[in-house]
Amino acid sequence: MNLATTAMPLANRDSAPASSSAKHPPISLVLAKRIGLLVVTLTLVTAATRAQAPAGPINPQPGVAVQKAPTNIKVRTLLVNTPVTVRNEKGEMVDDLEKTDFHITDNGVPQIITHFNLGGDPISLVVVVETSSRIGPILPQIRKSGILISQTVMGPTGEGAIVGFNNHVDVLLNFTDSADDMDKAMSGLKAGDPGARLYDAMSKAVEMLSARPEVSATDLGKRRVMLVIAEAHDTGSEDTLGEVLRRAQLANITIYSVGISGARADLTRKSEPEPAPSPTPDGIIGMPGPPGTVQTPTNAENVQGGGNLLALAVWAVQHVKDKVTAHQLDIAAVGTGGTYVSTWKNRSIENAIDEIGGELHSQYTISYTPHGDLTEGYHEIKITVDRKHLNVRARPGYYIEPPQ
Repeated sequence: MNLATTAMPLANRDSAPASSSAKHPPISLVLAKRIGLLVVTLTLVTAATRAQAPAGPINPQPGVAVQKAPTNIKVRTLLVNTPVTVRNEKGEMVDDLEKTDFHITDNGVPQIITHFNLGGDPISLVVVVETSSRIGPILPQIRKSGILISQTVMGPTGEGAIVGFNNHVDVLLNFTDSADDMDKAMSGLKAGDPGARLYDAMSKAVEMLSARPEVSATDLGKRRVMLVIAEAHDTGSEDTLGEVLRRAQLANITIYSVGISGARADLTRKSEPEPAPSPTPDGIIGMPGPPGTVQTPTNAENVQGGGNLLALAVWAVQHVKDKVTAHQLDIAAVGTGGTYVSTWKNRSIENAIDEIGGELHSQYTISYTPHGDLTEGYHEIKITVDRKHLNVRARPGYYIEPPQ
């Protein structure tokens, strides 16, 4: 059949015989009926649903537990990286230990080591250097240290940045893997005003390092290291040492510090006001001693002389709003697993930096994800090895703040 000869034009369909329309109603009429039927059906369903729904709040049935709306559940995960320095009785670095020789606990709970390395992980380094006019006579020595820092501390696979501070905090060089750039930035250091916002500069370094990829069991990141070259003196900072240390510990940042000799800095230092009177009697300190001990004149002398720096580091992290007025650089290093090297007597800045670089590339890096009760507050880290007569040094712990 030829469809072209039998098809009826649309214009003539309405004028078809009545007998044809009776057998086959117009499409428009069929659609109208179907739509009407659908509207009636929806109306009846809606009315039935409204009749079944209660007019007010649902009263709980006796003996039936009320279902509560689900709430957002936050699961805390934390990666802990800690450098571990192991020395023998002669003070020499021990570099023949295996992963199975180490045991680590977090608040007394044994942990599983997920990453283990000896000196091989690359480093992300921020150098925090004082540029105050107070240390003007020493600045020429500091300017010469750039190439040594890049070679012995940063290393051939690392990256470095520089933050300078006086009464201002300035990023003098962003992260680079160029030894020439590090040397150029250090050699161009200029003395500024006599201010010393040490803690704010360290805080800036923590911020910069926290954004760098770090080593984990699955990611090839870098160890986060801060090298401070400064006097143990702060004026005008908004941050406190405890705040900086708390953030540095959570970000797995190790702080090393080179203490500038105060003898030469005294040449340009202005006279400072007398220290405020102690709020406690002579022989009694305002900060706690080791747990379980009573404060005595002997203990106070030990703390003031740096004999109890570990306890002071823990105290500073737990009491972030309080000020630490002595041994600031020692405490920062001890609290993060690093070390403080003074440039007193015959030890030069170059020798101090070389010593720090040697330790960094000869220490173990251990990582773990804490399991157990990850509660707020201070978490104590303890690391032991299966060998006698060894001195094991690592950071003491970290602090978890309550959720805001």
